[in-house]
Amino acid sequence: MQIEEAIRTRRTIKAYDPAPVDRAVLDELFELARWAPNHNLTNPWRFRVLGPEAVRRLKQAAGPEAAAKLDRAPTLVVASATQTGEEVQDEEDVAAATIAAYIVLLGAHARGLAGYWRTPDVLRTRDGRAACGLPDGERFLGLLHLGRARQDKAPPERAPADDFVIYLP
Repeated sequence: MQIEEAIRTRRTIKAYDPAPVDRAVLDELFELARWAPNHNLTNPWRFRVLGPEAVRRLKQAAGPEAAAKLDRAPTLVVASATQTGEEVQDEEDVAAATIAAYIVLLGAHARGLAGYWRTPDVLRTRDGRAACGLPDGERFLGLLHLGRARQDKAPPERAPADDFVIYLP
């Protein structure tokens, strides 16, 4: 799959087959993620693949209403960015780790998998962070849902580039 096709055809999918993503495939995706641009080569991205016990703890922290959404995909990955306490470096590290997380989604799509980037409130709580082993020195970025899609989704309309690009003289 060409990069342009991957970017244009990747979709947020919310219905998955129950089989988890193989660890070897996840390792390939994380290998790709490490090539995200990052200032000073800080490698700030962190990915935590949640096993059954971690998912159980996260669902308990989320409560019954929010827990159901955690069952949508068979593989859940918490994406975060390390933080130093230095404002500019932390901002750059969040941007780099966000790109790395998107590389995981694009790489999954290129392998015929589906993905869904969520930012559930539970991962902004002490209990939710503890459930996933997310330390205080990292900023939560997203919960990546990965697996084989059970739905097909048409691309949504997007604003043309002329609506958001400005060329300055």
